[in-house]
Amino acid sequence: MRLGIWVALLYLSAAAQVIEFESNGLKYQTLTRRGVTVMFAPLPAHIHEFAIVQVAISNGSPGPYTIRPEDFRYVHADGSAIRASSAERVVGELREKGTRSDVIKLVSNYESALYGMRNMRSTNGYEARRRAALAEVSSTRLKAAAAASALALVQSKLAPGETTDGAVFFATDGKPLVAGHLVVSTNTDIFEFKGGGE
Repeated sequence: MRLGIWVALLYLSAAAQVIEFESNGLKYQTLTRRGVTVMFAPLPAHIHEFAIVQVAISNGSPGPYTIRPEDFRYVHADGSAIRASSAERVVGELREKGTRSDVIKLVSNYESALYGMRNMRSTNGYEARRRAALAEVSSTRLKAAAAASALALVQSKLAPGETTDGAVFFATDGKPLVAGHLVVSTNTDIFEFKGGGE
């Protein structure tokens, strides 16, 4: 009986272990809770006041799972935290201040991260949003806003077996995320990653 309980506890703790790996020059962390997997890597570029994190979520649970950018926060070593900005705020900022350089930086950094992952097959992510958002936009600021709209993680309700990906933006005055760790708090789960930051 005790051996069975020990094995069950060992399995549960192993299932919640943060796994770290490198791909295409980025350092990823991934964590699974109750069949839902969250993976992230800080992107090297920043846009205006935002540090950017590329995330992917896969729903391997038997029921639907809702995720939104505001579920993400970066907790500094001193305990203070920054909540991720909503997609609407990021798009609005780039609509007002976006440049051609912002569009190039956003798209090239994100696509480099996404397409560098051979096994990543998003069913509900960037590719679908990119085609819709970048159709025929002429204004540079609108292109920057459209690029952010296509890249940004938006609230998604994932059916079992579905995945999504996107960029999560943290207002950091353009500084990188350092000396802290990422925490994702959904309505049902808390994903707490290892400290560090790029």
